[in-house]
Amino acid sequence: MSRPAPTGVLTADAFDTPRILLAGAVDYAMYDRFRDQLAEAPKTGLTVIELSTLGGDPEVARMMGEDVRFQSDLNPSRRLVFLGKAAIYSAGATFMSFFAVENRYLTRGTRVMIHERKMNKELHITGPLTTCIASVKAVLHELEHSIAIQNEGFENLVRGSSVTMDEVLKRAPENWYVEAQEAKTMGLIADVI
Repeated sequence: MSRPAPTGVLTADAFDTPRILLAGAVDYAMYDRFRDQLAEAPKTGLTVIELSTLGGDPEVARMMGEDVRFQSDLNPSRRLVFLGKAAIYSAGATFMSFFAVENRYLTRGTRVMIHERKMNKELHITGPLTTCIASVKAVLHELEHSIAIQNEGFENLVRGSSVTMDEVLKRAPENWYVEAQEAKTMGLIADVI
């Protein structure tokens, strides 16, 4: 018989044996490890997903986050909880944003780093003028949609906290580091373990 998922703020003993352990770059190899471990985790009760990362591919983080969202909707008797350990940078913060605040935890001293997405692209314009305009517009559209996706993640991250979007948009270009206890005070996480 399966146990129901615990409710409310969790204590340290709930994090004794995380079911999903992830460390390193957020990339397709991590996504494969995540999917394998998620498939093996119980479908009911508490499932802790522990992560430590210096960042990586934000789209992979979004894929992992969508899996968390989907599984949470599919199995309401299962509580998926995020535990950030040591460093939750960049794409790690994107992944964390898919968890409701009450399901976000950090270990003592962990830093969350929030920054804008980065682009490294050269625009080489050559050819007929109309083709040149199309090339410039294509890059502009890529930038506009990347900013929109980035800001959706920021909105998810700060929803339910005391942090405003204006503050995130002001601080993110400079790589904003938030220490665990500060994240709790701001309402970005449920607790520090």
